[in-house]
Amino acid sequence: MTTASDIVAAAREWTDTPYMHQHTVKGAGTDCLGLVRGVYRDVIGPEPEAPPNYSPSWGEGDRHEVLLIAAARHLVEVDEWGVGDVLMFRMKRGVIVKHCGIVTSDTHMIHAYQGAGRVVESALVPYWRNKIVGAFRYPGVK
Repeated sequence: MTTASDIVAAAREWTDTPYMHQHTVKGAGTDCLGLVRGVYRDVIGPEPEAPPNYSPSWGEGDRHEVLLIAAARHLVEVDEWGVGDVLMFRMKRGVIVKHCGIVTSDTHMIHAYQGAGRVVESALVPYWRNKIVGAFRYPGVK
């Protein structure tokens, strides 16, 4: 049985991986979606689908919630998030969800953050908490 601790341990193995848009290779480069996909592969198994190519500015003129809808297809939506869950963030009011991270404790998450240039474990301070618009659990995780 896969546990939330397994998810956190796998996510932490990605720490310090350089930020690279649309990549998903531990130690070499990843973005936030690549991190979530990589942890899926590391713990759950093969990815259920490959995402389409996307530009750094994808969805900025669109209202179609591609990332949020894909999460709902392959992860389990939860009302209250906890350790090991994937959080979805709306970075600006009125735009689509374009960032995600994995909860590592009640107060922290790990994410591939372009601003840091790498995968980091960050405090879930009000800046981040106020941007959460969805939470999902990896399938089969207890």
